[in-house]
Amino acid sequence: MAKTFPIVTVEWLQAHLADPQVVVVDCRFALMQPALGQQQYETCHIPGAYYLDLNRDLAAPVAQHGGRHPLPNLEQLAAKLAAIGINSGPPTLVVAYDDSRFAFAARLWWLLRYLGHDRVAVLNGGFQTWQQAGYPVTAEIPLPRSGNFVARLQLQQAVDIATVKTKKDLPGVVLVDSREADRYRGEREPIDPVAGHIPGAINYPWQEVTDEQNKAKPIAEHQHRWSALQDAQEILVYCGSGVTACVNLLSLALAGIDTGKLYVGSWSDWCSYSENIDP
Repeated sequence: MAKTFPIVTVEWLQAHLADPQVVVVDCRFALMQPALGQQQYETCHIPGAYYLDLNRDLAAPVAQHGGRHPLPNLEQLAAKLAAIGINSGPPTLVVAYDDSRFAFAARLWWLLRYLGHDRVAVLNGGFQTWQQAGYPVTAEIPLPRSGNFVARLQLQQAVDIATVKTKKDLPGVVLVDSREADRYRGEREPIDPVAGHIPGAINYPWQEVTDEQNKAKPIAEHQHRWSALQDAQEILVYCGSGVTACVNLLSLALAGIDTGKLYVGSWSDWCSYSENIDP
């Protein structure tokens, strides 16, 4: 399958909005107001866009372990992707957007790649930039479509807690914490019950990937940002729950580095085991 550049502009999307080989997905979400994204979508969205919800569609229910956003049931997700017209062959180009500096669109971007569908991109600037450009919006919900999506799992793109423990201190392996610096340092923890980070992790905050206008920084900045890690054999990336870490994985892709892997459970999984927490 041909790979796709991971970012598209609002100008490009406007020009290709009627292309039957393009499917647009609205991923807007608010962690502290889980119903808000759906409400925003129903109020107005990019014409033809479908909505996928972080909690209902892009993650499974929370359990004792596995983190706050475990991987969804992949058969159910594949069926949902087919129902919004995503085809495996010839492969549909999926364009995901949000209004949160790629936080949720990047989760769908990563999940599709994990399912073996590389023709996926994130909308640069998101819904905010689309509106600022004066492009049309609608409240009309598109009808279901019939796609032929078939999952081809790329298991090597994800790691679990056992793999992190086994590999994180090996030569050639780097563990990256994607949260804000103060959360990484353990000075503040607004969500999880324990503050701190996984021993040995280094900090690359996910917000550094974009500017204040929700747009990706220039390619050269991504290359410079990851230059110290470009020769690593594996880059294991985590955040609080495996969502915003995907923004760093997108940044790695923009830098041309393909050794990044997602620790899906992330800090919320790690700190759910008492033996991992200092007394």
